[in-house]
Amino acid sequence: MKGGNQTAVTEYVLLGLHEHRNLELVLFVLCLGVYSMNVLGNALLIGLNVLHPGLHNPMYFFLSNLSLMDICGTSSFVPLMLVNFLGAQRTISFPGCAVQMYLTLALGSTECLLLAMMAYDRYVAICQPLRYQELMSRQTYMRMAVLSWGTGFANSLLQSILVWCLPFCGHNVINHFFCEILAVLKLACGDISLNALALMVATAVLTLAPLLLICLSYLFILATILRVPSAAGRHKAFSTCSAHLTVVVVFYGTISFMYFKPKAKDANVDKIVALFYGVVTPSLNPIIYSLRNAEVKAAALALLRGGLLSRKASHCYCCPLPVSRHRLGCAVVMTFRGLKPLKFVSCSCCRPTEAGGASAPHRGLHPSGTQDDKAATIGNTAGHHDKRESNKACTDS
Repeated sequence: MKGGNQTAVTEYVLLGLHEHRNLELVLFVLCLGVYSMNVLGNALLIGLNVLHPGLHNPMYFFLSNLSLMDICGTSSFVPLMLVNFLGAQRTISFPGCAVQMYLTLALGSTECLLLAMMAYDRYVAICQPLRYQELMSRQTYMRMAVLSWGTGFANSLLQSILVWCLPFCGHNVINHFFCEILAVLKLACGDISLNALALMVATAVLTLAPLLLICLSYLFILATILRVPSAAGRHKAFSTCSAHLTVVVVFYGTISFMYFKPKAKDANVDKIVALFYGVVTPSLNPIIYSLRNAEVKAAALALLRGGLLSRKASHCYCCPLPVSRHRLGCAVVMTFRGLKPLKFVSCSCCRPTEAGGASAPHRGLHPSGTQDDKAATIGNTAGHHDKRESNKACTDS
């Protein structure tokens, strides 16, 4: 803002649903429960990804970023909103409003980009499995994450500067639960055409472009899955991306309904829809990934049973089968085009132990680090070959 505006407006009033006290009390209970579930669920996902060696791969790295973003995004406005619901305070300072608007816009933009990066990761895992380690190296996915966060926060900084340079003429009553950028722009008494243009360009680049990339990725993924001859193979391939696809549908579906629906006659309806987008949607991510991902469920059960650390000794993380089953045969890397074996590989646990008790070095090549990816791209020869053929394949590898 200009100097006169900064001295004239030192705090803002957040109306919320001040005319419906009973509804605010109900929303307080609901939002408190959902917010608690959001923080605990996403923190649990981050903890599992850090502690569980089987989750140290690009897909779960992006998921950890998404969980951190959801915690930070909701924490930027929900605590103060809960206080406002109780009627104890309905004001927010100018610096607090500026930070709140900056964080909500930055994290929302970053989430769009991260979802696109996760879609690309699924595309490589399913459509280019043998090049997965090359295309999704640690350096690559770290750069992708930094690019997503940096772009989202840079865009928010630009939008915030443009907003606070506007004259507000002493208007300080925001008809919303928090300092959302569109609600703040309604207070301006000057020309906002530049702000509208900047928001439109940012929406096209940071929201619609990632959505287009996600759609293209899943078109290639679908085309690849349909070429799998067996129904079981198609199911395994699709299961690797079903959780991410569900999150994308929920995220973009809520955004579309909030911004593209006809304007409601009652402004309170729009505020409740925005509240659902800001509070409920982030809490769905850990639920979706825990229900749709077998490896996350296995890691959570191991943590609850206190066996997460001992799991390292009883599970081979180069492929999804327990050690006992690895000794029955070698894994076979297969393509989705007919699932024809390309190369026999073996894990260290498939080989006899050396005299000192250590297994032979691992020489297997797996295209992906996730259990779901391996379920779609790796088949175990046990049940397809007899023991003699399996042992011969291990020896030849």
